[in-house]
Amino acid sequence: MSTGTGASVVAMGGGHGLAMSLAALRRVTDRVTAVVTVADDGGSSGRLRTEIGALPPGDLRMALAALAGDDSWGATWSDLLQHRFSGSGPLAGHAVGNLVISGLCEVTGDPVAALDLVAKLVGAAGRVLPLSTTPLDIVAEVVGLDPRDPGAVSEVRGQVKVATTPGRVVAVHLVPDSPPACVEAVRAVEAADVVVLGPGSWFSSVLPHLLVPDLAKALVATEARKVVALNLSPQPGETDGFSPETHLEVLAAHLPELGVDVVLADPRAVPQPDRLRDAAAELGASLVLADVGRRDGSPVHDPELLAAALRPILGAAR
Repeated sequence: MSTGTGASVVAMGGGHGLAMSLAALRRVTDRVTAVVTVADDGGSSGRLRTEIGALPPGDLRMALAALAGDDSWGATWSDLLQHRFSGSGPLAGHAVGNLVISGLCEVTGDPVAALDLVAKLVGAAGRVLPLSTTPLDIVAEVVGLDPRDPGAVSEVRGQVKVATTPGRVVAVHLVPDSPPACVEAVRAVEAADVVVLGPGSWFSSVLPHLLVPDLAKALVATEARKVVALNLSPQPGETDGFSPETHLEVLAAHLPELGVDVVLADPRAVPQPDRLRDAAAELGASLVLADVGRRDGSPVHDPELLAAALRPILGAAR
């Protein structure tokens, strides 16, 4: 990991939400560590899990691409990591970066060493670590799937199915139960000045970090300032109908001991600020409202605006 002068920040999540967070944080500090969920079971990652038992590389790849150097070398390698093969053969749909990461994991026998090698290759402005060194499955408790009994609770297994369920997710757990945390990720949380949770798919990208016991203990015990960055809109299927404060209530239900210092949200996504402020206070947090979404109104974070909102939060931690 880079040894710079900015705040030491650990960003947790997966997919596009984490990529946006990293794109913002690299504008504020040169000491960023991404801790990435490893539960993806769809697309190229799912195929590599099935065929070679790989740690799903897709979200790890996206984090590395987000942190890649901003010179022509880094941009070229970032584009290559994200490039997907076309056609209809065995390679069709695979991202080059997924194959590189999986291949290096086999060569080194160590996913952390493999990710550090790719980070060096792309000139990454930080480090990327897996949440666990074991591939994980997400199992969700979902209501509303049985039309004969709308209140019945069903189990849905797998990140893709959880993210796209037509029912309402009320809780999640991991398989295997109590999986091992990546040791380096635990150390990063213990040493951090700031830990950022979210934005991202709440049940399939954010909450898994609270369900790995050693990492959860580190999150509770760390002296780092803990920031929860809320999404700009509910995710169809996974959090349909959720208010901003519901996201915080779900967070607290999965790790009641977790204290939070700051909740960051876009005012356009908060119809009742007083309710969210009260929900944040229940976690011990203050509410920061700031324009962090794209100016075109789409529910996507703007890295420049998110960086501007995070800058004073990180500065206070120093």
